[in-house]
Amino acid sequence: MTHYRKKPVVIEAYEFNNRRDNEPPNWLIWARMLGVVQVDVDRHLCATGATIQTLEGPMTASIGDWIIKGVKGEIYACKPDVFAMTYEPAESLQ
Repeated sequence: MTHYRKKPVVIEAYEFNNRRDNEPPNWLIWARMLGVVQVDVDRHLCATGATIQTLEGPMTASIGDWIIKGVKGEIYACKPDVFAMTYEPAESLQ
C-alpha cells in the first residue's frame, strides 16, 4: 500500500454567520450575484442557511459552517469541525 498526503494549498474561506461585523468577501458577493450561492433569510432578514450550486449538485450551508473558495474557484460548504481539522491560518505556515 502506498500512502499519500494532501498537498498544502491556500484557500479563501468565510465563516457563515449572522454577525453584522462579518462582511462577506468580494468573491462570495459575486457568487451570490451570479446565483451560485443563495442565502435564505427569515422575516428579520437574518440569514438562516444557504444553498450553493456545485458541480455535484446543490449543497446546503448552515449558520456556523464555512463557505470555501477552492483552488479552481469552486465554492462549497464545510462543517466547522471538519474545517478545524483540515485548515489553519495561512500566516502560521510562513
